[in-house]
Amino acid sequence: MPTFREGLSFALHKNKVWNRRRSSRSMLNAAADSRHLLAQPRSMAQQSPSTGGSEVARYAGLLAGLMVGLLAIRVLALKVNGTDLFFDEAQYWSWSLEPAFGYYSKPPLIAWIIGVSTTVCGVSEFCIRLPSPLIHAATAGLVFAIGRQLYDARTGFWSALVFATLPGVSFSAGIISTDVPLLFCWALALFGYVALTQQTRAWWPVVILGVGLGLGLNAKYAMAYIVLCIAVDLMATPERRRLLTDLRLWAAGTIGLMLIAPNLIWNASHSFATFAHTADNAKWTGSLVNPLKALEFFGTQFGVFGPILFGGLLVIVVRAYRDGLNSADRLLLAFAVPVIIIVTGQAFLSRAHANWAAVSYLAATVLVTATMIRDVSWGWLRASLALHVAVIAALALATATAGTVAVPGIGDPFARTLGWRTVANETAMILANARSAGRSFGSVITDERALSAELLFYMRDEPTPLLAWRTSAKPADHYELTRPFTNASKGPVLLVAMRRDASEITAKFGQIREIATKTLAAGRTSSRTIAFYELDDYRGR
Repeated sequence: MPTFREGLSFALHKNKVWNRRRSSRSMLNAAADSRHLLAQPRSMAQQSPSTGGSEVARYAGLLAGLMVGLLAIRVLALKVNGTDLFFDEAQYWSWSLEPAFGYYSKPPLIAWIIGVSTTVCGVSEFCIRLPSPLIHAATAGLVFAIGRQLYDARTGFWSALVFATLPGVSFSAGIISTDVPLLFCWALALFGYVALTQQTRAWWPVVILGVGLGLGLNAKYAMAYIVLCIAVDLMATPERRRLLTDLRLWAAGTIGLMLIAPNLIWNASHSFATFAHTADNAKWTGSLVNPLKALEFFGTQFGVFGPILFGGLLVIVVRAYRDGLNSADRLLLAFAVPVIIIVTGQAFLSRAHANWAAVSYLAATVLVTATMIRDVSWGWLRASLALHVAVIAALALATATAGTVAVPGIGDPFARTLGWRTVANETAMILANARSAGRSFGSVITDERALSAELLFYMRDEPTPLLAWRTSAKPADHYELTRPFTNASKGPVLLVAMRRDASEITAKFGQIREIATKTLAAGRTSSRTIAFYELDDYRGR
């Protein structure tokens, strides 16, 4: 059996050489033993855009069974998850209570999804996070459709299985984040674009591409990268440039703009808050030369995509530059590499989180999987899947035992998502004691957005309103935008502070009484120090 490197070298020959060997390669494939479907699948039909209905049904059914099993495991893991909501998750939930076409730091789709889930399922950490594994399972179905459309049903099957078990997807399936609907919408739009390149008259791909684009922009503005990826594909593939004069491509873009228009209107009426936050998030201040940050981001991609798969993608990139690619591989590469390059550049200028190039790995999954299948590199594919299944098991065990296990040299890895319920309980107790003494607080304020979000969720039945303390005239987060503390706010005020020095807030009041300072557990080895103050006689800024 050829090595993966040898296989990739063969797979990425120039199109002329590849076509010349196509016939003999297919004959060898037909002679392969087909009795062991999962252990030794036959090589992929070279660039066949369609397969027999029975084969599609067989692979689709097998995939559905595996996805149901994986989904059951992930839902069970959510049920026994021992973490509190991360503050971003709590913030998204609080947004869902006030349906709108926009929010300060993100477009609205994540809040809408949580709103539907909690309406049907109830308000709990489990129900808030439940859409994640469900949506990822649906995204895997779209990956199957993309692989089947570009290659065949078998490639679609393995690509979907690979995607569903990616380390980044497995981590994401245990939380609720904007990346979850973004990946689904990117896959939907990519499927629509692939169909648009193959269907010269059909209009259904227009709807798929347009809806994917529009909903994706409502999930996260990173969806706009897909326009760049389409442009790269058209530049790299002359036979597809006809789409530039195809009304259907522009109609899809129009659908996308129509779906994001309400969010644009919301932004216009709120001083373009989300756009300003997105720009600020890039942090192009200070030194703009940070090679170590770029290396750090690039290194994390081996963890997000998996070390074997990301290594395979790098090999394909090198071979593509040297030898060229066939049309289907080239399309997928155009949807995989540009975003990684851009975000690595962003990391070089300032910083980048590991998930900022997540959309790249939808196309990369199909590309690397198709290459491995075509070159009979099943050892590498099986090794990658085995490693990623181990990650799934490790994550499920880790979240189930969160707060009870400490990692040597690191401490509790879930410390940032532990202890918030305790903070809320302590706050609620102080409010209750004040009511019992006949001196109820008029409002609660905090010195951190994270703390505000956590208290809003874990004190959701508390009647005392929680307000946001503005550090400047311009709001810095959604709470400062929608629920600011003002001169008209009723006193006295309970300040819940995480910072050691709360004088920036307390100095604005004439009456100050420190109630307590408590160190509260946030996992087995971590803690969080919270100070409580009673403030009255607000003097203004």
